[in-house]
Amino acid sequence: MTRGRHEEAVGDFLPLPNATFHILLALRKGEKHGYAIMGEVDRLSEGRVRLGPGTLYGAIKRLLADGLIEESDERPDPTLDDERRRYYRVTAIGERVCAAEVDRLRSLLSRAVGRRPSLGET
Repeated sequence: MTRGRHEEAVGDFLPLPNATFHILLALRKGEKHGYAIMGEVDRLSEGRVRLGPGTLYGAIKRLLADGLIEESDERPDPTLDDERRRYYRVTAIGERVCAAEVDRLRSLLSRAVGRRPSLGET
């Protein structure tokens, strides 16, 4: 039986492209539309990562296809928001992939600063 990309093992997605990782981080705190994702990435990275629309929506398209995020069916009150906006949220597999990337980067950083990883780290 052939598995879809979204059913692959978490490690099959790693390492994550920079934009993909930052989008997943931005969505871990809740659903957001594209412009809000861009703002959250800017905030989380302290202005060091800025996603342009082409990069953002290209990455969102891949994340949707891979099953790491999904479009939300819920919409805010139309009087408070533009009804054309699409809202996205991280999926369970997206959460696991994001956590695995955090662990991978943590391990890499520990090696870069010269300390041996503690038990349970790779």
